[in-house]
Parts: sequence; structure tokens; C-alpha cells
Amino acid sequence: MKILIVGHTAHLEEARQKFGDAHNYTLTESHVRMEKCDVVFDFTIENDPSQIKQYEDLSLIVFLNVSTISLAQLSQVKTQSTLFGFCGMPSFLNRELLEVSVRNKNDLMKLKEVCLGLDTNYKVVADRVGLVTPRVICMIINEAYYTFQEGTATRDDIDLAMKLGTNYPFGPFEWAQRIGVKNVCKLLMAVYNDTQDQRYRVSSLLMDESRDV
Repeated sequence: MKILIVGHTAHLEEARQKFGDAHNYTLTESHVRMEKCDVVFDFTIENDPSQIKQYEDLSLIVFLNVSTISLAQLSQVKTQSTLFGFCGMPSFLNRELLEVSVRNKNDLMKLKEVCLGLDTNYKVVADRVGLVTPRVICMIINEAYYTFQEGTATRDDIDLAMKLGTNYPFGPFEWAQRIGVKNVCKLLMAVYNDTQDQRYRVSSLLMDESRDV
């Protein structure tokens, strides 16, 4: 398949790790340079949602990064393109399951076809800010920051306890570094604004660290 990556080199590399070298990849950092392709992975749309207008006159299969915005909010534009949501934060694409939101149940067959072409397993989840796995992992990271702030344990001890006690592949602070503390903070703030649930209120230490990056 011909895969167009809208984003940066790191996004291209993660897509290549996820889908393998059997595909033809093209990278563009601009939404005005959309090339003919079989599928688009747009990592940067949430930074400037107004760029969704670039898909108005196109007929493409597009996966939009909806880490901090719902697919419904992005897909108000009328387009012949088929739009899906995915999490484009670092480390979330290259996972066993591709977590996807849809705006129209009629698109499920097309999703099945494209994921078959990409040779990836997928899971359809509700179209909510933060999806499922990203919001759970970021909430765990946030709780770890609160635990460290309270002086309960060191960062290393918290990471070790979570890996040994829950069999997580990474401790929460290790996860934060892989994802990027700024990305974690941004997602939590978006989920909190969407839900007003106190569980997602960002710890002051995580907030401070995200500003320093």
C-alpha cells in the first residue's frame, strides 16, 4: 500500500515500525501537499484542526490523530474522504492493536479492508477525547506523579513496583518519557475539559515539568 504520513520523521519511523517495509511511504509536513495514496495517517491535525478543510475535495482513507479532540469535532467538514480516529502520540501507533474511532458505522467495512491491507489488528472504540488506552495510561502516569509528590516513594521505586506488581512493560515515569510529558499533560487536560472528572486533573508537578520541556 502507498501510505502518506502527515507529520515528521519520528511519525514516519513509527509507522514503518508498525506496518513494515512492504509498503511505500511518503512524508509531508504540510496539509497542502496531499499526494495520491491508499491511506493517510495525519499526526498533526489536532495541532491545527482548521486544516481538516484540506480534505474537503479529496476522496481518501484518512486516520486522524484524535488524542486531544474527538473525531466528531474534527469531521464537521463535508468530504468524500473516509475519516477514522487514532492516537498519534509517541509509542501509541506501534502497538499490537490499532485503536480506532469511527464517525459512521457504514465505514466499518472499509476499516476492515484497509487494516487487512496494512496487516494490522484493530479495535473500534467510542469516539471520546483520549480514546481508551491513551487516557488510561496517562491517568496512571498522573497518579504516579501525585504519589511521588506526596513523598510515598521515589520515581524509580514507583516504576519498579508497577512493573513487578502489575507486569506493566514500563513504569509510569518511564512511560511518561517515552510518550513525552508535554503530550501526557495535554491529553489529560483535554480529557478533564471534556469530562470535568477530577481523576484527570493534572498534578502540579507534571504540569510544571511539561512547561520545562
